[in-house]
Amino acid sequence: MTSWQIVRVVAGTFILLSLALGVPQSPLFVSSYWLWFTVFVGANLLQSGLTKWCLMEVILRKLGVKAGN
Repeated sequence: MTSWQIVRVVAGTFILLSLALGVPQSPLFVSSYWLWFTVFVGANLLQSGLTKWCLMEVILRKLGVKAGN
């Protein structure tokens, strides 16, 4: 996998997990405060889309993950 693919997989996983933990109708519900994590991930995706810079992608590249096209 390339760095941009990993970033998107991790972001999607975090969003689904935080929704599962934050939505009262979910069988995994813990607290509605988990929805703030969803907001955080969404804001980071928006920021990286507008600025074309993502800290996680920079870290992954330094760890040796190849860059995507």
